[in-house]
Amino acid sequence: MNKTAIETKNEYSPGMRVIIRDEEWMIKKVEVNALGNKTLHCTGISPLVKNQDTMFLSDIESVEQVDPAKIKLVPDNSPLFIKSRLFIESNWRQKTPTDSALHIGYKAAMDMMQFQLLPAQVALNKTRQRILIADTVGLGKTLEAGILMSELIARGKGKRILVVTVKSMMTQFQKEMWNRFTIPLVKLDSSKIQRIRAELPSNHNPFVYYDKTIISVDTLKRDVEYRTHLENSWWDIIVIDEAHNVAERGNQAQRARLAKLLAERSDTLIMLTATPHDGRSESFASLMNMLDPTAIANPHDYRKEDIKGLCVRRFKKDIKDQVFGSFKERVVNIENCKATAAEERVYDVFVDMSLEMDAEQPRNQGRLFKTSLEKSMFSSPAACIKSIEERLKKLRKKYPNGDIPDIHALEELKSALEAINPSSFSRYQQLKHLLTDKSYGWTAKKDDRIVVFTERIETMRFLVNNLKADLKLPENAIQEMYGGMSDAEQQKIVEDFGREESPIRILIASDVASEGINLHYLCHRLIHFDIPWSLMVFQQRNGRIDRYGQPERPDIRYLMIDSMNEKIKGDARIMEILITKEEQANKNIGDPMLLMGKFNIEEEEQVTASAIESGISHEDFNLFIDEASEEFDPFEALMAIGDDGANPVQVDDGDTLFSDIEYVRAVMSNIGITDRSAVRELQTVSGVEISITPDLGRRLSALLPPEVIPSEDYLRLSPDKSFCMAEMKRSMQNSLSETAWPTTQFLWKLHPLFSWLNDKASLTYGRSEAPLVGLSEGLHKGQCLFIIAGVIPNRKSSPVIDEWFALLYQDGGFVKELTMNEVLSLTKLGSGQLPNRNIITPHMEEEATGLLPSVVEKAKEIMQRHCNDYKSRINPLIDEEIDKLDELQEKHLFYQLSLFEDERRKTEQERKVERIFNNFVDWVKDTLEIENNPYIRVIVSMMGGE
Repeated sequence: MNKTAIETKNEYSPGMRVIIRDEEWMIKKVEVNALGNKTLHCTGISPLVKNQDTMFLSDIESVEQVDPAKIKLVPDNSPLFIKSRLFIESNWRQKTPTDSALHIGYKAAMDMMQFQLLPAQVALNKTRQRILIADTVGLGKTLEAGILMSELIARGKGKRILVVTVKSMMTQFQKEMWNRFTIPLVKLDSSKIQRIRAELPSNHNPFVYYDKTIISVDTLKRDVEYRTHLENSWWDIIVIDEAHNVAERGNQAQRARLAKLLAERSDTLIMLTATPHDGRSESFASLMNMLDPTAIANPHDYRKEDIKGLCVRRFKKDIKDQVFGSFKERVVNIENCKATAAEERVYDVFVDMSLEMDAEQPRNQGRLFKTSLEKSMFSSPAACIKSIEERLKKLRKKYPNGDIPDIHALEELKSALEAINPSSFSRYQQLKHLLTDKSYGWTAKKDDRIVVFTERIETMRFLVNNLKADLKLPENAIQEMYGGMSDAEQQKIVEDFGREESPIRILIASDVASEGINLHYLCHRLIHFDIPWSLMVFQQRNGRIDRYGQPERPDIRYLMIDSMNEKIKGDARIMEILITKEEQANKNIGDPMLLMGKFNIEEEEQVTASAIESGISHEDFNLFIDEASEEFDPFEALMAIGDDGANPVQVDDGDTLFSDIEYVRAVMSNIGITDRSAVRELQTVSGVEISITPDLGRRLSALLPPEVIPSEDYLRLSPDKSFCMAEMKRSMQNSLSETAWPTTQFLWKLHPLFSWLNDKASLTYGRSEAPLVGLSEGLHKGQCLFIIAGVIPNRKSSPVIDEWFALLYQDGGFVKELTMNEVLSLTKLGSGQLPNRNIITPHMEEEATGLLPSVVEKAKEIMQRHCNDYKSRINPLIDEEIDKLDELQEKHLFYQLSLFEDERRKTEQERKVERIFNNFVDWVKDTLEIENNPYIRVIVSMMGGE
C-alpha cells in the first residue's frame, strides 16, 4: 500500500497543483532524465509567486500534491457572506473559455460592427490563432486585432505580447490597444532598450524585461545583437502591423528574415495589411508560410483551400449591409481650374519642347524626362522649376565645355514658369476661393480641419507660405508634414491635428501622411492639390479621413487643370479617368489595384506615364483600364474569403456574482484598507476613484506603460463605454502631451487592476481552505451543495476543459449535478442580500467535511464524462489533421526536391521538410491531446438550515 502511494505521489503531470517550498505551483511540463529523475517546470499560483516560472528537481525537493479531499471547510461568519462571495468571484473570474465563441472582445470601448468580429471568429475556429487581417483601408484592422487579442488574453494566452509596426504608427497603435482594450503595451525604441540594457547584466535579454511591448520594425532589424535575443525569447502573441513590409519582395529581404524569425517565436501570429500582395504569387505565399509553413508547398501554384482560415479580406462593399451608416457616403467634386494666360504660355512651350535626352529612350515605357517634367508641372510651377534646375545642374556637370543639349529648351520653359505668380496660378487661386467660399462652408473652427495633399515638397512649401499670408490665419494655423521630418515630429503633428486645443487648422502634407495614420478625428475635408498618377495613392490619401469612426460625410475635392491646349487637355482627361476609377473601386470593386492590374505605386505611375507619352485618347485609356481589371485578377479566388461559413456568435462571458464595478467596490472595502476615502464614487458618470496603495502602485508600475500610470495617487475607472470613448476622443484632442491619455480608464474584465483584485480576494481564505456557507433560504435542512471547478489541461498545461458545476447532497447521499445558473437561481447567492444568520454548527461542519471524499470522486466522474466527450469530438480531428499533414508533407517534398539536382542539397531539404512537419505534428498532439487527470477544486460548500 505504501509503495503504491509513493508511486501515485510521483506521477506528476501538466496541470497538477503542488506545494513546493510552502508555495502553490501548477506543473506546466515534466521532463525525465536518463536516471529517471524528474524536472518540474512550474508557474506560481499563490500570491507571493503568482505567474513566476521556475523549475524544480523532484528528487531533491519536497513536492506535495494538493488533495482537494483534504481541504479545510471554514464557516463564513461575514455579513451577507461577503467573504465567500468574494472568494467565489475571484476564482470564477479566472475561469478559462475553452470554446471558439467570442466572450469578451465585442465588449471593448468601441462602436462594434459585426464584420469586425469575423477575424477573431475565424482564428478561434483554428487550432492555432495565426491569421492575416487584410481588410481594405479604413475598416479598422487595428480594432479587429484588438478583439482577437482580448479573446486570447481571456483564455490565458496573452501574458506576453509583442507588436511590431512602423515608427510613425507606434503611439497610435499603443493608444488604441490601451484606450479600447486596456492592453498595456510598453513602447520600446532604441533609447529605451539601451536603458533596459544598462539596468540588466550584460548577458540578460532585454526582451524579457516587459511582458507586453510595441517596437518598430526598423529598430528590430537594425541591431544584429537583437537576433540572438529574439531567438531566446517567446511570446504568447506577436502582431506584425503593415505586414506587406515583411513579405518577400526582393528589396525587403532583411525585414522578411526578421518576420520569419518572429513567426517561430509565438504560437499566435496576427498580421495586418491593406495591401497583402503585389501581384506575385510568391510574395503572398511568403506571408502565408510565415503563418503556417505547412500550408503552401509550391509558392507559384496554390489555391484558396490551401490558405483557408489564414486570411480575411473585405472591402466596404462587402460589409455595407452591416455598417448602418458608420461609413458616410463621400462627397466628391472636381474643381476645374481654368488656366491663366501665363499658364497657357507654359503649356504651349512645354508641348512644343523636344528634348534630345529623350530621343534615344524607348517610347511608351514612362521613362522620358519630359514626362517627369509634366508630372512636376501638374503639381506646381515651383516643383517644375526645381526639377529643371536639378537637371540643368547635372547637364552642366556632364558637359563642362558648355556644349549642353536641351539647355535652351529647359531654360525657356523655366522662364515661362517663373512668370507664373500666385495670382496667375489657377489651382492656387481656386484653392483660396474654395477655402473662403460660403458654399464650401469651412470656417476654420477647431472641429473642422482640412488636409491638403501634394506629392512635391516645393508645392507644399509654396502653399504653406502663401496661404499663411493670403488667408490671414494665425502663424501656427497651417502645418506642413513631409518625409524629411523625424518620426517624433511626424507623430506629434498627427496628434496635434486631432486635438481641439491645437491651433492647426490646415495640414499640408506630402504622401508621407497618406499611409496608416488617422486624420479623421476633427477632419472630414480633403483636397488633392495635385492628382496622383497611381490609384493606390488615391486610396491611401482618401483613407486618412474616409475610415471607420468618421462622424461626418468625407468631402473630397480634386483641383483639375482646365487648359485650351489640346495635349494638356487630353492629359487632364486621363487624370479625370483616374478619379472616376478610384470612385468606382471604392463603391463597387473594393481593391483599386485590380483596375490597372498593377500592385505597387511605381508600376501604376508607369502605366499612367506611358498613356501620356503615347498620346492615347482618354476613351482608349478608359477602355484599357476596364480590360486590365477584367483580365488581371490572379488573387480573386484567394482573397474573396468572406466569412468562410463562420458566423460570429456573441456569447456572454457568463453570470458572476458581481458586476465589474461592484467587484472593485467590494474588494477595496474588504481587504483591510481602513481609509474610508480609498474608494470614492465619480460624480459625473458611473465609476470609482481608487487610492493607489503602495502595493497596488508596485503592481501597476510592473504592468503598465509609464504613459498610462496616473500622475496623481488615485486611479479613475468607469464601466461606461460611451463615456470612456468620449474621454478617449477628448484626450486625443488635448494639446498638452501630459494629458494625451484619458484620465478615466475603461473598466472591464481585462483591465490589469483585476489581477490584483483577484489576488486580494482570494486571500479571504487560506491555502487548502474553502468557505462553508449556512443558508437559511434556498437549501433545506440536510442538504449540502458543493461548487466545483474542474480543469483538464493539454500537454502544454493550457486548460482544454474548464468546467464549473455543483453537486447536491441530501442527508449524506448524492442527489444531482447542477449548473452554475441553477445554483444562482436556487441559492440567490448572486443577489448579495442573503442575511448571514451564522447557522453552521460543529456538527454541520463535520458533516460537510465528511462528504469531501465522495464529492471529489463524483467530480472526477463528471470530469471523466467531459474528457470522453472532448476526445470523441477531437480525436477524429487530430487524425484528420495528421493525415492532412502527411499529404502536405509529400507535396512539400516533391516540390523542394524538384528544385535541386545535387543529392546533398536534396538531402538537406528533405530533412528540413521532415523537421517542419514533425514539429507541427508534435504541436498538434501537445495542444489537442489530453489525459483524464483532472485538477479538482472545491470552491465552496453550502448547507441548508432551519
